[in-house]
Amino acid sequence: MITTFPFRPGRWLALAGCLLPWLAQAGLPIPLQPLLDNPPPSGVVRLAPGVYAGPATLRMPLVVDGGGVAELLGDRNGTVLRVEARGATVRGLRIRGSGDSHDRIDAGIAVEGDGNVIEGNDLDDVLFGIVLHNGQHNVLRDNTVRSRGVDTADRGDGIRLWNAAHNLIEGNDIAHVRDLTISNSPYNRFVRNRIRDSRRAMNFLFSHRSRVEENTFEGNDAGIVVINSSGFLIRRNQVMHSMSSAGACIALKETTAALVEENEIVHCATGIMADSPSNPVSQIFIHRNRVAHNIVGVHFYGERGGRIVMNNRFEHNLWQVTTTAGGNPELESWHGNLWDDYQGFDLDQDGVGDRPYELLAYADRIWMQAPETRFFRNSPFMELVDFLERLAPFAYPALVLRDEAPRMSVAAPRR
Repeated sequence: MITTFPFRPGRWLALAGCLLPWLAQAGLPIPLQPLLDNPPPSGVVRLAPGVYAGPATLRMPLVVDGGGVAELLGDRNGTVLRVEARGATVRGLRIRGSGDSHDRIDAGIAVEGDGNVIEGNDLDDVLFGIVLHNGQHNVLRDNTVRSRGVDTADRGDGIRLWNAAHNLIEGNDIAHVRDLTISNSPYNRFVRNRIRDSRRAMNFLFSHRSRVEENTFEGNDAGIVVINSSGFLIRRNQVMHSMSSAGACIALKETTAALVEENEIVHCATGIMADSPSNPVSQIFIHRNRVAHNIVGVHFYGERGGRIVMNNRFEHNLWQVTTTAGGNPELESWHGNLWDDYQGFDLDQDGVGDRPYELLAYADRIWMQAPETRFFRNSPFMELVDFLERLAPFAYPALVLRDEAPRMSVAAPRR
């Protein structure tokens, strides 16, 4: 005769609480999967302090709360925690030990579902941080993410979105990762995140109607890169110290109807880089930004124009604006910008210069039209050629831009 003992699913947490001190002394983590498969009636799994063993999969709309003292340790094979549910919450976990496969996208947390909340987790020693595929109306908030690997190409993405719309990514602290990659994912909001010491802070591809607001990007090879996306909003961000030779604070390529507004863009190889929008009606509007201490403040390429630049501050850039060959300055609109190298007066004291600000290219045309010669810019020979050109020009210099109403101070001009 075999005697069986009744087992209630909710009792597993109490049993785990009793076993955890013993397992901790023995150096063994307690499996997390039974706790997720047999939750208490309340639907809230509160983990006691200690180490739990992954990988694990959450398939029910539970609240898993580590309280900041529970560590989930993977076996370095695959993703540590998968969330395959609607309306689940994962918070307060310390997650370590994902696999190393870029092909499998081994991550700390992988989410596939709608309406989930991933908040207040600490992910370190993982390849990818948080991966969100095929999900809507999820919230990724106040997480700390660190990848592994010395070279940026060996790391994974801090946050990766694919086919994911209407999600909120807010207040995350991300560093030492490869990129944040957002692909085929429209209508998402990225608010008050901090991203540093990575390759591309945010890399958008076919992600229309996205909003990037009040974030801080520091020490990355590139800041915000937007490709083939329309209706884009980039507002009130700080992008600093992106000095990679091929990098830019904000780069827009084949993007239409974009608003770049009230950003602080400081100490980058190129402040703002943009080509001509594919649709001439849906223009790129660059408004009220501070562009300062960059090698190149703004770089435009493409022959169709379509960019409006108004009320920005250009301060202490080595080159304020550069363009590629074939561009037509008459197709661009510059108005009301503050130029620290403006050499005019404001005799009527209306806050606007009495004559237009014009930027002319003399010897700089050489490296603008032949990028392979950029190595020689600022060399003594190029400086001498530029000086002679300005002193006694043997050809009419190229007009880069004309601002008909340059501002004289930070304060708005009187009308």
